[in-house]
Amino acid sequence: MNTRKIFLANVGANATHRFESPIFPDGTFEMIPIIESPRDVGPHSVRMGAVPSWKNPAADLREWIPERNRAMATHFDPEFTTRTYGDNCARAARAYALKKAKPGDLIFFLARLKAHDEPDTTAQLGFYLVGFIEVEDILPNVRSKPTPDQLQRFGANAHVRKGLNDDVHWDGFWVFGGSERSVRFNRAVPVNRHFCDAVLRTANEEMFEWPDHRTELQIIGSYTRTCRVILNEGNEEHRSRIKVLSAVVSEYNPDSFPDNSTSR
Repeated sequence: MNTRKIFLANVGANATHRFESPIFPDGTFEMIPIIESPRDVGPHSVRMGAVPSWKNPAADLREWIPERNRAMATHFDPEFTTRTYGDNCARAARAYALKKAKPGDLIFFLARLKAHDEPDTTAQLGFYLVGFIEVEDILPNVRSKPTPDQLQRFGANAHVRKGLNDDVHWDGFWVFGGSERSVRFNRAVPVNRHFCDAVLRTANEEMFEWPDHRTELQIIGSYTRTCRVILNEGNEEHRSRIKVLSAVVSEYNPDSFPDNSTSR
């Protein structure tokens, strides 16, 4: 059995945006990606208003996006059609750890979701696990246009699209391709204080602190801002927490957590 690592990456619309990803009463959700930088649409861009709906594949997400943003380019990442996720591991401090990812590792995605029928913009906001990719292929340190074979595998990723629009964006980003066992969850998995105490630790392997003057959302957001390894199967204590993670994920999305006993 390979010893795999589990990473956690914070993705999607966040507190800096004027729109939120909605979660519905049955736990299903839509994930709104961030606006691309630059916002101008190129020939390979995806427009904000054209991002496909997960709940209704025949529709798009324009209902959840302000009209002024719909024509802008979006950083649609991760995407689960061809199962890719990219980041600037060489120059963005929050993503350095991903350079250590290897085939078989899992990258879990954490997103900020809001109850869709709640008019208060600060109410019923929470963090949720929305899916993961099981790393199968890696396109590292991209400094020039990828080969045709690489484009076939990774071409749908937002970083590659951006590079195809303008060569200046071949800037050393990395893209991770997921196996067929990668999953975009149907029901979001709540990441609350109870979950954090049971599964997560700080970078120094300490429990999260929960000061009264900060909200649960603020505390979780600060501890998860940087992508890092949260669990490693080579650590005995971590293995007990991986079992908890697997059980919680399976409660909301049965049979979705990949068994590491399967040979690759």
